[in-house]
Amino acid sequence: MSIIEKAVERLEQLQKAGASDVPQTEILNEAGAEPAPAVLAAPSKETPNTTPQSADSAPATSTNSASDRYVEIDLDRLTSLGIVTPNAPRSLIGDEFRIIKRPLLRNVQGKGAAEVKNANLIMVTSSLPGEGKSFSSINLAISMAMELDHTVLLIDADVSRPSVLNVLGLPPRKGLMDVMTSSDVKLGDVLLKTNIEKLSLLPAGTPHPRATEFLASDAMISLLAELAERYSDRIIVFDSPPLLVTTESRVLATHMGQIVMVVEAHKTTRAAVTQALATIDACPVRLMLLNKTQHAGSDSYGYGYGYGYGYGYGYGHGSKDKT
Repeated sequence: MSIIEKAVERLEQLQKAGASDVPQTEILNEAGAEPAPAVLAAPSKETPNTTPQSADSAPATSTNSASDRYVEIDLDRLTSLGIVTPNAPRSLIGDEFRIIKRPLLRNVQGKGAAEVKNANLIMVTSSLPGEGKSFSSINLAISMAMELDHTVLLIDADVSRPSVLNVLGLPPRKGLMDVMTSSDVKLGDVLLKTNIEKLSLLPAGTPHPRATEFLASDAMISLLAELAERYSDRIIVFDSPPLLVTTESRVLATHMGQIVMVVEAHKTTRAAVTQALATIDACPVRLMLLNKTQHAGSDSYGYGYGYGYGYGYGYGHGSKDKT
């Protein structure tokens, strides 16, 4: 009797005994045959596969949507802090920053005394902490964004002591350091659009113990080159660390087209300013911004300015800001 005949006979015996739900593989085994491997039929093109997917196998939904990259800045709050805003009435600080930004914009437009390479890369720094560089970078960036013909990207490059988002009243976000330390984070993923139409932000990002080394690395140099080329039509303002406290700002300076150096009146010494300027000698355009000086005969404060190739000292007004 063949194996098939034995299997059929065994099936009939089991059915008579009421065991009709015995699997065929068991019948074949008892008959002395190995079961054939199971074959799963592929779903036809006409019939969709309706097998439910688990949460793990479902396609991931991107959380990096345009709405996630948009932030709302409280403009009334900024005005109360003495920061230039598009919706504020004409003010002394607004007028002063119109004067301060003008030579920088002329260089960006190629209308300065000489052609400036990477003129759209502008670094705001100081000799020492507390002279008002972050406050100045924010004011400068917003004032420039109020121009009809320019868009502005403000980068918080003071990665050890970031303050731009805090001053703007915004929570910490991923940013520059995340792009530098993770291949999964791209520049476009962390750029933030704001309710100031022509102003975008790049936060300092997640704190990192080797932030200083990353900022002075070849990866940062490549990122700067990408910024200069990819956003050649945009003015990029860097809030950078003080020159005499860290070394990364000196490395950044070698790639900048223009530098604004904030000097605190009645506090920063001439020796400190001279020493700081010597560290950024490679940058041809250095604008001096004298900060925190009082107007003669009044209690109001503003900014002073000076401008030139090489370096000089600007005298005038200053801000009451302590940032």
